[in-house]
Amino acid sequence: MLAITVLELARNNLEALDRQLAAKVALAPNFFSNTPLVLALDKLPAGEGAVDLPGLMRVCRQHGLRTLAIRANRIEDIAAAIAIDLPVLPPSGARERPLEPAEGEAAKKKPPEPTIKPTRIVTSPVRGGMQIYAQGCDLVVIAPVSPGAELLADGNIHVYGPMRGRALAGIKGDTTARIFCQQLGAELVSIAGQYKVSEDLRRDPLWGSGVQVSLSGDVLNITRL
Repeated sequence: MLAITVLELARNNLEALDRQLAAKVALAPNFFSNTPLVLALDKLPAGEGAVDLPGLMRVCRQHGLRTLAIRANRIEDIAAAIAIDLPVLPPSGARERPLEPAEGEAAKKKPPEPTIKPTRIVTSPVRGGMQIYAQGCDLVVIAPVSPGAELLADGNIHVYGPMRGRALAGIKGDTTARIFCQQLGAELVSIAGQYKVSEDLRRDPLWGSGVQVSLSGDVLNITRL
């Protein structure tokens, strides 16, 4: 199963997008390496100018995102894609999770958040295409995690069930974070930016077993629970 990332543009601003992607990649270096991407242009606000599609693709490529297609409804965007032989998908009625809040908005309205937050607990299956982020805390999933799903946490990640998606713990640099799962079948595991993909994990004798993943220096260690 191929997991494809959908990047929805809220503004036609390549410089702002470049900064956002750089900040995202900084949380987990190389996480976006050769990630297949669909660029969603169909939710751009009315009145936005024409998108520099080749420039947009270059920005994404610099951060490891490989554009496979666009999603668009404006004639100029469709024409730009056709001109470079890029597939065009129909508009979507759903709206993806924003990469980050609009500049200056949420920070002004929300009070300061506590340093320690309650553990985020998920009791329903995490299906392909879903992304769950435990900000400032640990993440506990008491259900299976399907291929194509993503678990992210500033702290530890616990999966009480099969783990077949991606798990990224300590994404803001906490090298003491750990990943615990009852059945290792992950596409990727990462702690503080250091990661292993399924090709490496499948060679580990503990593949399919209950394990914990920890970080020593730049090396991910996988040990039996």
